Amino acid sequence: MTAGDSQLSVAHLDADAFYVSVELLRRPELRGLPVVVAHDHPRAVVTTASYEARKFGVGSAIPASRARRLCPDAVFVKPDFTAYREASAQMMGIIRDHVERVEVLGLDEAYLDVHELYSPRAAMRRLLAEIKSRTGLTCSVGIGPNRLVAKVASDAEKPCGFVVLTREQACERFSSSPPSIVPGIGPKTAARLERLGLSTLAAVAAAPEEALTASFGPNLGRDLRRRARFEAGRAIGTPRKVVSESRERTFERDIADPGELRDALMRMSDELCEGLQRRERRGRTIGIKVRLDDFTTVTRARTIAEPTSDAEVVGSIARELLAAYDPPRPVRLLGVRVAGLHRDGEQPARGAAPERSEPGQLAMPI
Repeated sequence: MTAGDSQLSVAHLDADAFYVSVELLRRPELRGLPVVVAHDHPRAVVTTASYEARKFGVGSAIPASRARRLCPDAVFVKPDFTAYREASAQMMGIIRDHVERVEVLGLDEAYLDVHELYSPRAAMRRLLAEIKSRTGLTCSVGIGPNRLVAKVASDAEKPCGFVVLTREQACERFSSSPPSIVPGIGPKTAARLERLGLSTLAAVAAAPEEALTASFGPNLGRDLRRRARFEAGRAIGTPRKVVSESRERTFERDIADPGELRDALMRMSDELCEGLQRRERRGRTIGIKVRLDDFTTVTRARTIAEPTSDAEVVGSIARELLAAYDPPRPVRLLGVRVAGLHRDGEQPARGAAPERSEPGQLAMPI
């Protein structure tokens, strides 16, 4: 192992345009064309787009109607999540055959602990080749001394990127990039930094800690400076504790009928609690999210004495919260959430204040 390789402990692997790539394996005649994966109802959003479509400004999460305007010649394909999950399981199985410690982030990406590998670069080259030969999928990889460097590196040269950087090299390479390229610095925080005159990572990294903590508070202020310097994050295999999960739906048409809304809440409660029970998790705070047709968004929550993952309990409280709010206008989006989660057998926190109800990590818009 070279001296440089001794600093390489984390790899971030990300499948290139994953959903589109799975579709192209089934429909190779679409290769080279602008392809967009999206539902076809009026409020659908783009799940992902091929790189040919991205040249026209089509990207994930934009309205499908806008994607059609941006790229009238695009081929639209309805998402098939059963196929995507099967492809993901095959890819993640191959990854685990090569690397012992893996933290999966979603269907198409994962962090890999490579610090014990003799040559992380060569090992990742072999892994990419095997994924390609066995699944037909291509991936981009970033390798670095920590998660921050690895993640930003993997995004730097997509598709089929292979970028290896030390922390110092990452600071230099991305010095003029916007802060939002770093995980943990979202668009709202980036906008606040911009208003402070901090529009690049180098500017945030060089900002006095006192100035950042004055604007963002002591914890976030210090964290922003650390992230801008690509300083080490948590270890692989120690994901942040998930404290809430939710389900939400954006309806194809606005719904004013209370019975329809109650039925939708029960279906989402069933889905949510099925997942909680499968992962042996329960929570004490049940909440709802209601977005009206004028985009007014309201949240309501209630904390109960004992943690639950019972769909009847969650659904009943959610319906009571909805009835108490009594939406004054037709509803565009509806969601249900269970928060304050812990695993069965763990001692739940007592006396906690009700949490603010916001979409959780498992929100699933359709």
